[in-house]
Amino acid sequence: MREDGKLDYLELPGGALGEVKAFYGAAFGWTFQNYGPSYAAFDQGLDGGFDADAGIGARPLPVLFARDLEAMAARVEAAGGHIVKPIFAFPGGRRFHFRDPAGNELAVWSET
Repeated sequence: MREDGKLDYLELPGGALGEVKAFYGAAFGWTFQNYGPSYAAFDQGLDGGFDADAGIGARPLPVLFARDLEAMAARVEAAGGHIVKPIFAFPGGRRFHFRDPAGNELAVWSET
């Protein structure tokens, strides 16, 4: 069951997506759900995906869940976080990205 503020998804840079999928498939038996030519999702204990889009950063992106995305964005800012990508839609829901006081980028998503 999804809970507000809990880790829910892990997005990783995909690089050469075919090679990455082949590696994780061969090494660990992972399978993937493709969402276009540059994104492949996995469900291997923690849901996640590899994003081969050239615009994505070169670091993992932990993604938290929120039932009320606008309220969570306000809480993040009130706590000292900095919104770096305002709320936007993506296949499956909406999300925003923020940096914590240490400079780590995370995202928060909602199904609505």
